[in-house]
Amino acid sequence: MKEYKYKINGNTYKVAVGDIDNGIAQVEVNGTPYKVELEQKESVKVVSAPRPSAAPRTETGAKVVSKPAPAAGGAAVKAPLPGVVVSIPVKVGDTVKASDTVVVLEAMKMENAIHAGRDGKVAAINVNAGDSVLEGAALITLE
Repeated sequence: MKEYKYKINGNTYKVAVGDIDNGIAQVEVNGTPYKVELEQKESVKVVSAPRPSAAPRTETGAKVVSKPAPAAGGAAVKAPLPGVVVSIPVKVGDTVKASDTVVVLEAMKMENAIHAGRDGKVAAINVNAGDSVLEGAALITLE
């Protein structure tokens, strides 16, 4: 028998727990025997563990997630958070101001306007609408 001491509302109780058979425990509290019916819990059996799904791919088989790419020249406008490119309102060769929106990125069910951050000319667009990008991915390159 396992013995325990409990203090409830200032009163000390000496509890001894004996055999448990078919959900009935033999318990002795301060020398008085009791039969305690235990609640039966349903056991959960896992049939098979779920397998992780594969990363999404385009129709050509290329990965959808873009990794951060180093800027070849000029300043890169980088993704401040991971998300999906909704639209790109600029084209290569456009002149932009620092406050102009160059990419609209959806993250956490919200559309975020990504601004150029500096004045310049769009030298390259590194993503397409619908692409998933990671934080820090180069979206646009300005010269």
